[in-house]
Amino acid sequence: MKLVIVESPAKAKTINKYLGSDFKVLASYGHVRDLPAKDGSVRPDEDFDMSWEVDGKAAKRLSEIADAAKSADRLFLATDPDREGEAISWHVMEVLNKKRGLKDMPVQRVVFNAITKAAVTEAMANPRDLDMELVEAYLARRALDYLVGFTLSPVLWRKLPGAKSAGRVQSVALRIIVDRELEIERFKTQEYWTVEAEVSAGSDPFTARLVKHEGKRLTKFDLANETSAFAARDAVKAATFKVAALERKP
Repeated sequence: MKLVIVESPAKAKTINKYLGSDFKVLASYGHVRDLPAKDGSVRPDEDFDMSWEVDGKAAKRLSEIADAAKSADRLFLATDPDREGEAISWHVMEVLNKKRGLKDMPVQRVVFNAITKAAVTEAMANPRDLDMELVEAYLARRALDYLVGFTLSPVLWRKLPGAKSAGRVQSVALRIIVDRELEIERFKTQEYWTVEAEVSAGSDPFTARLVKHEGKRLTKFDLANETSAFAARDAVKAATFKVAALERKP
């Protein structure tokens, strides 16, 4: 008998129909382990070693999987085809190893993006090893979630009673917003003027902006008041202009 582990119980029933009686398909119902909400679950000084505990609801399902593995000759980890799915497969394999439920049994990973007979059959015919780079990406994310949240959340609760939590994403996003707000508050207004003209060149009128005046290119604050702006306007009114070049760009 070959044992297949998926995430969803609904998928398990459908996939079992596709694979036939030589297979047994069980569901993990999503994640099966997590970091305990206590100090020391992630230890940066020990190469970010992490302590995991089995979720209370998952314990029974993992026992069922371990029992089924005893009579299986091959294990396929068929959780979802993403980082979280790869992590769930890794967690299941780690738990089975601790329970000594694998021994020398071949363990392979299969992924499919559609629950059709063709997709499932194709995936089962092309298994691979567990992608440890994806697993390590998940571990890094969970470590950061824990280290940032566990460190900052108590501070947040003290400073803002009623606040829920601080995390690796929203904390950084909030910092960016605060920095931008402080930048806005420090902003000093400064007057500047621009001179534009409605120019008629044949049948195609267009708006032109003054960018050079009295022999020099204008910077943003060169026309700093009404007097200088009106002087530039009067100079434009008195001048004669022609189109020197035309360039078209998409």
